[in-house]
Amino acid sequence: MDLLTWLIVGLVAGVLASFVMGGGFGIIGDIIIGIIGAFLGGWIFRTLGVHSPLSGLAGTILVAFIGAVVLLFIIRLIRRGTRSA
Repeated sequence: MDLLTWLIVGLVAGVLASFVMGGGFGIIGDIIIGIIGAFLGGWIFRTLGVHSPLSGLAGTILVAFIGAVVLLFIIRLIRRGTRSA
């Protein structure tokens, strides 16, 4: 994939994940969350031995979205833990 595709996938996955999780990190932060989520989602799917039910760009966005949701969940756990300390 070229850079523009990564940015689009990151933007869509990051924005969708921020909607689901109730708030994001702005447009640049959501793109970064989406791109990192794509790597995390790919690792999760590969580790579990499952494949995306969709193919092409839609499948890539789905995997990135799931990874971004997991990443936002982990970030919120960490941020919550540092506030109570």
